[in-house]
Amino acid sequence: MGRKGISQYIPQRTCVACRQVRPKRELIRLVRITNGIIEIDTDGKKPGRGAYLCKNLECWESGIKGNRLDYTLRTTITKENREQLMKYSKDVLKESKDGKNS
Repeated sequence: MGRKGISQYIPQRTCVACRQVRPKRELIRLVRITNGIIEIDTDGKKPGRGAYLCKNLECWESGIKGNRLDYTLRTTITKENREQLMKYSKDVLKESKDGKNS
């Protein structure tokens, strides 16, 4: 007695850099934890205020270098935290791009 023809709901989120709406699983969540530091939330379940960025290096550069993440997460990102996020984006996004080309 299952329901046929009803599709499952797919959560949608918006990239703070390019403002494009995509399925939640296609984006990377950044979360502001209690002490104001921004962390990458790979599971999407950490508590705290969250923001999403595409798996696109240009979106990461735009979001981190501009004040879009600061505004969305309602905090001021420290220089060290910005450097850490940029390092993550260059390392991980480069690997995923290399993996897709193979």
